Amino acid sequence: MRIQRIHPDRHEDLIAGLHDAYVAANSHDPGPLLSLPLFRRDACADRPGQLTEAWAVVEGGKVAGGYGLALSRLDNTHMGWLFPLVVRPERRERGLGTELFEHALDRLRGHGRRLLLTQTPSTGVGARFARARGMVVSLVEARRTLDLRTAGWSALERMVPQVEGYSLERWIGPAGPELMPDIAILMNGMNDAPRDADLEDAVFSVERMRDREEGITPSGVTCYTTIARRDRDGAPAGYTRIYLKADRSDGWGNQADTMVLAEHRGHRLGLLLKLTNLLWLREREPHLERIITWNATSNGPMLAINEAMGFELLDEWNEWRLAL
Repeated sequence: MRIQRIHPDRHEDLIAGLHDAYVAANSHDPGPLLSLPLFRRDACADRPGQLTEAWAVVEGGKVAGGYGLALSRLDNTHMGWLFPLVVRPERRERGLGTELFEHALDRLRGHGRRLLLTQTPSTGVGARFARARGMVVSLVEARRTLDLRTAGWSALERMVPQVEGYSLERWIGPAGPELMPDIAILMNGMNDAPRDADLEDAVFSVERMRDREEGITPSGVTCYTTIARRDRDGAPAGYTRIYLKADRSDGWGNQADTMVLAEHRGHRLGLLLKLTNLLWLREREPHLERIITWNATSNGPMLAINEAMGFELLDEWNEWRLAL
């Protein structure tokens, strides 16, 4: 068995083959899957703050399985994130998944890393595979969806809180360069979110945020973003964003990060941001049918907001850890 490196600059066929294997392996997932452009960026491409390796096994001219390994260069340099690890359904039960996993561990050790993190549904093939290889659950996350076709829009409009002392600012698509310092400040608020106990704070530098924003359009997506500012000094206070495919080829929206910085909490800014952004999205994108969101099951405040908005549980996922 030959496990070969995928080089993004000259192996577009292998990237497409690995994406096809990912889609086949997740064909029963009730949520949206990553498009090829987004998969290429997330699983196969280096970034200024992240080294990414992708590997594949080709059998009979077709990618039978493979994996991607992300290694941060700015923070948590003791850790690697495994996504995806996939084997086509018809190629399973032959030890290919185990070979790929062991190969990933060897690469992790070669980079001097001592912690592997990955994610699977809490039940099923992936969970059984992780548990059988000594991995333990680090964090439990719930996926929830809001059906925009049946949502109580009048009730949602009435739920929008009046918050004194703050104003909202919004835009569609990537943030402009003038917003990068504020986005970096806001994203550092995500360090309050639940995480593995062995992880340090992430470094959300201006350069890291610029790379993220510049990657949005090439990844085939666009987004709706709303931030809150304190009126007396213009300080950024909170942020929320929803992604959707740029070609509007499906009915999904993806509710991404929402955060309110610690010094601005207690004013219901989180609810204001999420509701305002959602109502704006509905006005501009009436074709959308569902919004999906992820939250750690231990994140009580955000879960309360989502449940008040009508999000319903879809399934639960485990974040798994393996100390090397």
